[in-house]
This record gives sequence, structure tokens and C-alpha cells, in this order.
Amino acid sequence: MRKLFGGLNITWPKLIFFAIVAGVYTGVMAVLPAARSTSFADITMTFEVWILFGILIIVNSKSPVDSALKCFVFFLISQPLVYLIQVPFNRMGWELFKYYPQWFVWTLCTIPMGFVGYYMKKDKWWGIFILTPMLLFLGYHYAMFLKEMRSFFPNHLLSTVFCFVTLLLYALYIFKDKKVRNAQLVIAVLIIIAMTFLGVSGKNTYNTTILVSGGTSGTVFDDTYKVSLEDESFGKVYIVYEQNIEDYMVNADFSKTGKTKLILESPSGEQYIYDIDVLEDSYHIERIQ
Repeated sequence: MRKLFGGLNITWPKLIFFAIVAGVYTGVMAVLPAARSTSFADITMTFEVWILFGILIIVNSKSPVDSALKCFVFFLISQPLVYLIQVPFNRMGWELFKYYPQWFVWTLCTIPMGFVGYYMKKDKWWGIFILTPMLLFLGYHYAMFLKEMRSFFPNHLLSTVFCFVTLLLYALYIFKDKKVRNAQLVIAVLIIIAMTFLGVSGKNTYNTTILVSGGTSGTVFDDTYKVSLEDESFGKVYIVYEQNIEDYMVNADFSKTGKTKLILESPSGEQYIYDIDVLEDSYHIERIQ
């Protein structure tokens, strides 16, 4: 582990190859249906793995300038590749690149971050003030994934564990001075404790409209109908009247992902049954009866 945090020889050809692999992998995870809402696709939207990449580049660089340039080039190559890989598979096509400017801003930020980050290698007490903001940012991700994992288990389980482990690894292996290392470890543990409390305080729910009276399913209903889920652990469903469209809708507050059945029952006892596949932020519903 010590070699990983300071003993690697990251040459420019290795860095460029590493950036290409990271960009291609992330782009593939973004378009792979099986990866959606899993830890494998989290790298496409969040920073925890990119923090690891950045820190590995920083602690294995030879100077502040070397660190800044290598961080910048790594992200300058990898991030556009993420979008480029998605272009043939996304309905937006090349318009996807309209989201890239915000990532380019982060790419520019890697120059000062890489430069300043290099001074962690001096193994001085003030290195704590350089690493701690990164740990806080990573801790935020840990709390976010923990809450999502509790809401949609086992989604994001690996990301939660990844954040927890790397919070400790950075504190243990970046600094060699025992006093500095122990102080940073205490800070990391305090961050974990605080973010754990934040992560377990409540659950996330997915709130959406799944049916509209007379909509694509062709079923006409009103508030005299009853609606339920075959498996009530998925959350709750209810009928509301929407003033804007002057019609009735079935709304849902989902608390887990997976497949179940939606049952809509008329006052006379006639049932309309739907298969519904619930994801974290979308669903697929199909009438079967």
C-alpha cells in the first residue's frame, strides 16, 4: 500500500494510457443498462473515484509543477472521452457535450489543486489542512451513498464501502510522520462518524406519477377507485386530482427498487393489473390484465 501512495513511477505515457482507460470505462458504464443505479455507474456522476485518481497522481509526482500538469492532462483527456463514448448510444448525440463545460471548470481547478496537493509529500503538520478538505468532500459522498444504499439496497453498497475505506487509507498512508498521520486519522474517523449520522437520518424516496386517467394505458379512473402495490415494501401509491390537467393521476412514493405489480380496482371490483419495474429515478410500467 505504501508503494501505491508514493512509490509508483507514473510516466507521461502511463498517465495518458491511464486517462484513456478511465475515460472509456466511465463512458461504457454510462451507457450500459445493467450498470444503471449501481455502484459501477456512480463514477459517471460523482467524484469519489476521481478523488482517488487525483490523489494517486499527486503523491506519485516529482514536483508541484509535475503534479499540477499531470492532474490537468489526466482530466483533460479522460473527461471528454466519457462524453465521446456515449454519443453513438444517446438520443442527444453530440449535444451531450453541452454538459462538458462544467467538468472543464473542474479540470482547470486540478492545476492549483495538484500544485498545492503536492506539498502533502513534505510530511508536515500543515499537510493536514491540504488533505482535510478532500476528506470532507469524500465524506459528503459517503453520507449520500449511505442514505441511498439504505433506501434502495443493495444499490450503491460498493460506493459506500469505497468511500469509507478510502477515507481511512488516505489518512493512514499519505503521511509518514506518526504524529501527523495519527492526527489526520482522528479527523478522518470524526468525519466518518458525523457523516454516518447524516447518512442514517432518513431515507430517500422516488416520487413520481405513474398513471394518468385515460392516458397511454387507456384506463379511465377517478378517486372512487382503489390503488395498491402487490408488495407494499416498495412504498405507497395513491390517486390525486391534478388541477392543471383537470384529471386524476396515480402518484407513487417508492422506497426501493425492483419489480412488483400495481393493482387498480374499480368500485365494482374490476381489477386492472400492471407490471412495474422501479429504478431509483425512473420506472417502466406495462398493463398485463
